[in-house]
Amino acid sequence: MKPHVSIVIPTLNEEKNIAELMRKLKGELSRYSYEIIVVDGHSKDRTVRIARSMGAKIMYDDYGKGSALVRGMHAAKGDIIISMDADLSNKPKEIPLLVTGIESGYDVCLGSRFLTGGGSEDMPKLRVLGNKAFVHIVNLLYGTRYTDLCYGYRSFSRKALRKLDLKEKGFGIETEINIKAKKSGLKTLEVPSYEKRRENGEAKLHTVRDGFRILRTILRNIG
Repeated sequence: MKPHVSIVIPTLNEEKNIAELMRKLKGELSRYSYEIIVVDGHSKDRTVRIARSMGAKIMYDDYGKGSALVRGMHAAKGDIIISMDADLSNKPKEIPLLVTGIESGYDVCLGSRFLTGGGSEDMPKLRVLGNKAFVHIVNLLYGTRYTDLCYGYRSFSRKALRKLDLKEKGFGIETEINIKAKKSGLKTLEVPSYEKRRENGEAKLHTVRDGFRILRTILRNIG
């Protein structure tokens, strides 16, 4: 029996991207039973109206990407939950790989832009250096072997969500997931993922400000 798959997408003012994303997701998810959950940060544009008209379940969040992601994942009914961005940077064609990782017995399957077969069209040099530094720190402190840390295209078993107990409200959420997966004894698998350039609109990540938040997340979870 094929799994029921839940896709969770935090959004904020993504009306220029959401319709195309929904179309691509429906095409790729047709082989599964599925639901698409959009958790919106009170967009000022037509993001919610478009997503709802195309069949997405709508929730709202007042705090940030991490908070939205946690809210959506805990509302998800799927056997496998997949988190992704709304800006068309994550390729829906990679969903079967993320699903297969969980079906193979892993608890968390992590997309990586730094494995062979992965890559990025949208990662300035400062972000590359910052990500590599954070990966090195986490691997050193927590005894892990991650290759990517700040990338949100991932899949989870229901058991994993119960164990992770996620608290981060902002862009530290991916780092928190990596650290708590290790501390909770969950089985993790990295798979190659190719990050496309954002199609439309402005990126929500601020490299320096959110970099400090990620560092705080790393240090906060020691012990």
